[in-house]
Amino acid sequence: MFTSFLIKYAEIGIKGRNRHLFEDALVHQIKYALKKCEGKFLIHKTQGRIHVDAQTEFDFDEVVEHLQLVFGISGICPVVGVEDEGFEKLCDTVVSYIAEVYPDRNRTFKVNARRARKDYPKDSMEINMDLGEVILNAYPEMTVDVHEPDIMLNVEIREKIYIYSEIIPGPGGMPVGTGGKAMLLLSGGIDSPVAGYMIAKRGVKIDAVYFHAPPYTSDRAKQKVVELARIVSRYTGPIYLHVINFTDIQLYIHEKCPHEELTIIMRRYMMRIAEHLAKETECLGLITGESIGQVASQTMNSLIATNEVCELPVYRPLIGFDKQEIVEVSEKIGTFETSILPYEDCCTIFVAKHPVTKPNVNVIRRHEHNLDEKIDELVKTALETDELIIVE
Repeated sequence: MFTSFLIKYAEIGIKGRNRHLFEDALVHQIKYALKKCEGKFLIHKTQGRIHVDAQTEFDFDEVVEHLQLVFGISGICPVVGVEDEGFEKLCDTVVSYIAEVYPDRNRTFKVNARRARKDYPKDSMEINMDLGEVILNAYPEMTVDVHEPDIMLNVEIREKIYIYSEIIPGPGGMPVGTGGKAMLLLSGGIDSPVAGYMIAKRGVKIDAVYFHAPPYTSDRAKQKVVELARIVSRYTGPIYLHVINFTDIQLYIHEKCPHEELTIIMRRYMMRIAEHLAKETECLGLITGESIGQVASQTMNSLIATNEVCELPVYRPLIGFDKQEIVEVSEKIGTFETSILPYEDCCTIFVAKHPVTKPNVNVIRRHEHNLDEKIDELVKTALETDELIIVE
C-alpha cells in the first residue's frame, strides 16, 4: 500500500535562516542510506518536510531499517499521497486507508488535519469534523477520542494531500557533517564506539585512530576494531580508520618510566599522536570514551594529565555515565557483542599492577624526560606506520 515516506525532523526546524543547509545535509544522508536498499527512490523537500518516494518495487522493512540509522530523522511516516481532486476523493481515500491499515476497527480515532496550503477551501477544523463524520458513517464501530485516541489520522494538505497514522521513531540528533569533524580514539572496548556514536549523533563526522601493538596484540584484535568501526559507520557514514603501530613506544615507556605511571604516560603519547593526525585531517577535536572514575586513568587527576598534552578540545560524551548505561547504548547500537570478544588491545597488555590514580602533572612531565633520547624518533616512526582503512 505504501510507496512514500514523510520524513520528520525536530532540531533542524529551529535553525532559522540556516535550516536549508541542515535539510540538504539530511537529504544527502538519506540518499546515502538508501543506496544500500533495493529499488530507486526520489528524495525531495517541501516546507518543513522531506519526502522519500519509491520509484520501483522495494522492501518496506529494509527501507525503514536504513532510515532509522540516519541522524536528524525524528519520525518516519509511511504515507498515502492523493492528488487534490476534491474533498470527495479525499474522503474515499481515507475510508480505503482505514479499511486496509486497520482490519480491526473496534478503536477510537482522531483526525488531525494540517493545512499548509491556505487556498484549500476548508480550514483545518472543518476538515477534522467532516472527515470524522465520514469515518463514523463508514465504520460505526469506531468512536472519536480527541484526548487519547488509538488511531491518530494525520492529513497534511500540501501540493498533494498526505494521509498517515503511524510515526516510526527515528534516531534524532543532527545530520552527520553539519557539526564539523573529530578524531575518535577507538579501542576494542565497549566505551569508545559508544562515544563515537554519540558525538556523531550531534552531526559530527568521525575519523578514528587505533593503536595496535603487535605481537602483543593479534590481527584478530585489529579486525575486531575494524568491525566495531564498521558497525558505527552504519550511523556515521564512512569512517577513515588510522591504524598506528604503537609497540616500540610502549616498550620504551615500559623501560624508562615508573610502572605505576605507564598507563598515563602511554595515554599522553596516544593523545599526542591522535592530535597530530587530527590536525592533518582538519578535525576540530578528539573523542574518547572516558568516564570519570571508571579506571585509574580516568580519575579527574588523570584526565588533567592527559588533557595537558592537547591543544585541540577533547570531547568525552560518556563522562557522567556509569558502566551499565554505556553497555545499554552499546547493545542498542549493536557494538556490545563485538566489544566483548576476548582479543586484548594494547592498553590492557601493559597495565601496571598498582597504577597511580592521582598523578601529578609536574611529576609525569619530569619522568617523560627519561624518554628524551628516542621518543621523538619513535613517534615519527609510528606515524609513518599509519595504515588507513576506509570502513563503511
